[in-house]
Amino acid sequence: MPPTGRPVTLRITEIFHSLQGETSRAGLPTVFVRLTGCPLRCSWCDTEYSFTGGTTRSLDDILAEVASHQCQTVCVTGGEPLSQKNCLPLLNALCDAGYSVSLETSGAIDISGVDPRVSRIMDLKAPGSGEEARNLLANIPLLTRHDELKLVLAGEADYTWAKARIAEYSLTERCPVLLAPVQGQLRPADLAAWILRDRLPVRMQVQLHKVIWGNEPGR
Repeated sequence: MPPTGRPVTLRITEIFHSLQGETSRAGLPTVFVRLTGCPLRCSWCDTEYSFTGGTTRSLDDILAEVASHQCQTVCVTGGEPLSQKNCLPLLNALCDAGYSVSLETSGAIDISGVDPRVSRIMDLKAPGSGEEARNLLANIPLLTRHDELKLVLAGEADYTWAKARIAEYSLTERCPVLLAPVQGQLRPADLAAWILRDRLPVRMQVQLHKVIWGNEPGR
């Protein structure tokens, strides 16, 4: 309970059990808790259905549904989950319950209050997203080897931008860095070739869930 005595509630778009499609946890069975709402409008967003709607649910109800899937890996995602203030109590409660928890966040909101037991998967928005100006650069020094930084790239200009930011902020010395192509805009083979050519110490990823199920929601 918060200090007001009111129960903790969150607006939830969906909770589902699937395979993690991204990050170093790709392929792991995972329970996804997708929170509703996002202040960003990235040009390549594939979860626009989570911007509005959803259902208001209590923290206890959410934890009960997560537990029903009998899976120890949980990912809190969105939208932008940190746009709801009660995301932080949810993360705390999931960690207290013994889950291995990751948070997928846009990088536009302060991550300093996130439970240190949580692996923060933070985006750095490239120009092709249309939201580069929303990057909260003060978040970068907060990242540790327990976290990961993801850059989604729509083309070669985004890749060049990403390479410059990796050097400028010594990103690969701070945490694992993931580069991902926008589906339908950047060929994975091209991104792979650039990474190998430039000998970047990064991990390339494609969205495994889309390889398996396409663009079906809830996957």
